[in-house]
Amino acid sequence: MKTLTDLPNIGKTLADKLNRIGIKNEQDLKQVGSENAIIKIAAVEKSGVCINMLYALEGAIQGIRWHGLDHEKKDELKAFYRMFELSEKLSQSE
Repeated sequence: MKTLTDLPNIGKTLADKLNRIGIKNEQDLKQVGSENAIIKIAAVEKSGVCINMLYALEGAIQGIRWHGLDHEKKDELKAFYRMFELSEKLSQSE
C-alpha cells in the first residue's frame, strides 16, 4: 500500500490536508474519492481548494499526473467543482 506522497500529484502540503480529514494512504483516498475528499478538505480549510487540487486528487487515484486525465473526466470534475463552488457561495450568503 502506497503512502500519500508516493502517489502522483501529492506533495507534503496536500498529504497534510488529506491527513487532517482522515485520509492516510492510497486505499483511503480511493475509498473516499476525489470529489468527497475536496468537500472534506474545504470543510476544514475554509480556503485553499481549487479545481487543480481536485484534478490532482483524481490523478493520484488513477495513478497518473493530473495533466494526463482524459478530457471527459476533466469535464466531469469541472462540472462538479462549479456546482460545489456555487453551493459554497450560497451557503455563505445565508
